Amino acid sequence: MTAPRSAMARLELLKNDENPQDFDLTLLAVTVEEAARRLSIGRTTMYGLIRDGAVQTVPFGRSRRVPVQALSDYLTQRMQASSNHAAA
Repeated sequence: MTAPRSAMARLELLKNDENPQDFDLTLLAVTVEEAARRLSIGRTTMYGLIRDGAVQTVPFGRSRRVPVQALSDYLTQRMQASSNHAAA
């Protein structure tokens, strides 16, 4: 069993080509399920983040896609909020 990845480690996976077998890094947008997998969260939690406006999506016909940049932006915001909270 592997330890859960930290937010910083997940962000690095999104930005770098360190783990090419896990993600297709050429994709600009992914399904909600793939976005949840990349963040190591559940599908229901991912839909909650989308519903609350924390993660942006793009409509494609009857489905939605999550831009990979939106995942990176979400993690960056979380890290900044976390560091601001720790500094206070």
